[in-house]
Amino acid sequence: MAKSKSKSKAKAKGSSKRKAPAKSITKAKTTRRAAPTAKARTAGKRPALKLPAFDPAALPAQVGSGYPKPFCDPVAGRAKRRLGDVVGLTQFGVNLVTLPPGCQSSMRHWHKNEDELVFVVSGELVLATDEGEQVLTPGMAAGFPAGKPNGHHLINRTRRNATYLEVGTRWPGGDEADYSDVDMLMRVIDGDERFVRKDGTPY
Repeated sequence: MAKSKSKSKAKAKGSSKRKAPAKSITKAKTTRRAAPTAKARTAGKRPALKLPAFDPAALPAQVGSGYPKPFCDPVAGRAKRRLGDVVGLTQFGVNLVTLPPGCQSSMRHWHKNEDELVFVVSGELVLATDEGEQVLTPGMAAGFPAGKPNGHHLINRTRRNATYLEVGTRWPGGDEADYSDVDMLMRVIDGDERFVRKDGTPY
């Protein structure tokens, strides 16, 4: 009887040893199934949207400005996406603007008829006004009431792109602007906004 007991104990020990590898194999399989391959394949994809929702990144960009030479050169890399136009806004405009390194938003100016507000989305921008310069970082904003003669613009002096939102009034009949540092005005002539010199002669 003693021998049979020892044999049964040996069998029990042997069977427990054989089950141990099976547990480790199960764990390995579970680890392989948990790998997030599906998420990796869909990472970074944007969902399809229907108006009034839309993806600004999918809009064409208007690059540069309508300025005459040589004032167009500092603004040549500016990329503007007109968000308000996509959904038919008529009372105010909204633009998503990207400035590459070394680029500026405009020549320093102020509007006669239209309020303007800018909000920095990404990057770093220098705001230049009559009071001097200030650095704006993401989440910061600046506003310019219509008719207040405080010339302003934004400059990207970093090595990375900077993006901001630009919101302004849509004035019936067109806006007019004075440019603080250069010989240029924007005036409504025959129903169109045109650039002229400060003596009134056209470019």
